[in-house]
Amino acid sequence: MPKMLALGGLIFAVTATLTAQSTAQSLPPMRLTPSEMRASPLDGNQIGTSGLAGVHTKVLLGDPAKAGFYSILLFVPAHTTIQAHSHRDDRMATVVSGVWYFGYGHRFDAKSLKRLPAGSVYAEPGGVDHNHFARTDTDPVIVHISGYGPTDTHYFDTANDPSSQRKK
Repeated sequence: MPKMLALGGLIFAVTATLTAQSTAQSLPPMRLTPSEMRASPLDGNQIGTSGLAGVHTKVLLGDPAKAGFYSILLFVPAHTTIQAHSHRDDRMATVVSGVWYFGYGHRFDAKSLKRLPAGSVYAEPGGVDHNHFARTDTDPVIVHISGYGPTDTHYFDTANDPSSQRKK
């Protein structure tokens, strides 16, 4: 477990360093405990998330809708299933709290989910050929996601896209 956390930290540090060298944004001082993360106001911005009701983000750095490095916290309630979707950008993620069940493929497949407890790291390769899906169980999950925007979300099956369901 410590090796996984160290690997996740190393990946984030390298990404942040390379990004900082290629962008004009400066990193603000920030210290958040898990309880402070949960208590801080959430952003109404849903870009780069599943778009499902109850799923919220907090932007830590950058603007996911614009070109440049961004870092967000993704808050997913208990008993949530996110259908297969992709994002245009490559993203790295770390499970901060809870247990996240994550899989790759064009259709949600519970047998393909991998159990990712807090401290786990995973990648979301960009592009429409790199669909992924997820689920929470009895506890909510917080995931830290970093990428180089702009980002977006495209559901493999448009019938699963929450934004198209709200328009009906």
